[in-house]
Amino acid sequence: MIRFNTEEQNLICLYDPGSRDGLIYELREMQKALTHDEDDLEALTRSVLKKLERMTDVEYFEVAMYTNLQA
Repeated sequence: MIRFNTEEQNLICLYDPGSRDGLIYELREMQKALTHDEDDLEALTRSVLKKLERMTDVEYFEVAMYTNLQA
């Protein structure tokens, strides 16, 4: 199973519309608005996107449920 660290989970919670594809879309849209001095957020977003693109929708829902339970 793909795991997300705490920072990645926080980013997911902020942008998650309820589906893996929707989250990927929202994160890509957010990336477009980043400025050159937001390198850390860019790297974090790339990391989350890479993991999301490798997982299935079923894996995403398992992670989303776990993340929501932790909030």
